Order: sequence, then structure tokens, then C-alpha cells
Amino acid sequence: MRRRDLLKSLAALGMGSLPALAGGKVAKGDCTCKGFKLYGKVQIVEHFPDLKIQVVEHFPDLKVQKVDHFPNACGQWQIVEHFPDLKVQIVEHFPDLKIQWVDHFPGVP
Repeated sequence: MRRRDLLKSLAALGMGSLPALAGGKVAKGDCTCKGFKLYGKVQIVEHFPDLKIQVVEHFPDLKVQKVDHFPNACGQWQIVEHFPDLKVQIVEHFPDLKIQWVDHFPGVP
């Protein structure tokens, strides 16, 4: 199927914004990426992640603040070992999302 035909099909199904989100960008309205919320309890795993992330110093998709309690705002992550809301794998290449660790002002830049 040609790209033009695929885009027409997606638009007809009401999924015109799907290609933009499939690249791993953050949906600003609800702070999600690929349907996963980007705040809450996060477990860093080696295998079978929900999202693959790359830690960068410049031009992140999301600024992330590590917190100890109440990770309920966009970009606030409580790193846990059990019962996570989100599992991430840190990769060097082909991430779903690029993050930057920050001490203040987490969220979408």
C-alpha cells in the first residue's frame, strides 16, 4: 500500500493524528506517549519495556524529575522495583521518547 493511500485510510478512520504519535512524541493534552501516561511509578527494565527511552542533555521530548512521593504531574517519575505504572528501557539508539533528567520544572518543554 502506498503512503498516500495509507494516510487516506487513516484519515477516513479518524486516525489522522496517529502517525504523529507513532513517532514517540508526547501528547501535550494528556501527557502520554503511545497510550502510556508519562508520570507515576516507573520501573527501569532490561527486557519487555512499555517504552524505550534515551537520556539526552539537549532537545528532549520530555523533562523528567525523579520524586519520592506523589508522582502525579507530567514528567514526575517515582522509580520503583515493583508494581509500576510504566516500564521503560534505556537505549542508545531508536528510542520511543527522549528524556532529560531535571531537578525542577518537569514536563513537556
